[in-house]
Amino acid sequence: MQDLKLSLVQCSQYWEDKAQNLGHMEILLSGIEETDLILLPEMFHTAFSMNAQDLAENCENSGAIVWLKQQAAIKNAAIYTSFIAEEEGNYFNRGIFVYPDGKTVFYNKRKLFTLAKEEETYTPGNEQVIVRWKDWSINLQICYDLRFPEISRNRLTATGEAEYDLCLYVANWPERRAHHWKSLLAARAIENQCYVAGLNRVGEDGKQLTYSGDSNVYNALGEKLAADAPGKEEIITALLSKTDLLQVRQNLNFLKDA
Repeated sequence: MQDLKLSLVQCSQYWEDKAQNLGHMEILLSGIEETDLILLPEMFHTAFSMNAQDLAENCENSGAIVWLKQQAAIKNAAIYTSFIAEEEGNYFNRGIFVYPDGKTVFYNKRKLFTLAKEEETYTPGNEQVIVRWKDWSINLQICYDLRFPEISRNRLTATGEAEYDLCLYVANWPERRAHHWKSLLAARAIENQCYVAGLNRVGEDGKQLTYSGDSNVYNALGEKLAADAPGKEEIITALLSKTDLLQVRQNLNFLKDA
């Protein structure tokens, strides 16, 4: 069974400045030598903005997608993040999973953050999206989705296997609620008997909100797999063992009992 190496790019973001963000992230990505999956923050090249009319990109001619495909090919790794997308007059906080060969899978954020009035600008998604990569089933989520366990509920399939093995959260989650962020990531891992990776930004945005990062990866027992690096730009790495995951599920029949 193949292990999976994750690289979480915990970084600051330039407010609504695509060129600066892409340049900055290229420098950070150059420090990653070998990995299987890279996470970049929510709305990776704009930061968490409601200025969708000026910043949105069409998926057919998106500079963001072209750049992500280039980086995935260079690193020979998959990349997951989100960006502001426009489709048929609607705006989406759209997750994108990019394979090294250029294939893309999209996920539209389902739970919109009303404290920031996200729902007044963006259209919510209505579908769970699970992708396959290197023999792993991976559930795609974005930031505020974390607060709603019903949309990440892991269930057994007809063959007795779990629907997914790893759940990804990319975020702009303010420091003032960092305790919630860390607690909920661990809870999602425990209740779904899966690995959970939460990647959050650091720094300050254009609305003077501060972000502490607190990015990490949790195993199916809710234990952290990487050292904490709050408030710092850093590449956080973790190696996920499919053997260990299956052993936890075999020893503790929580998914079956559900």
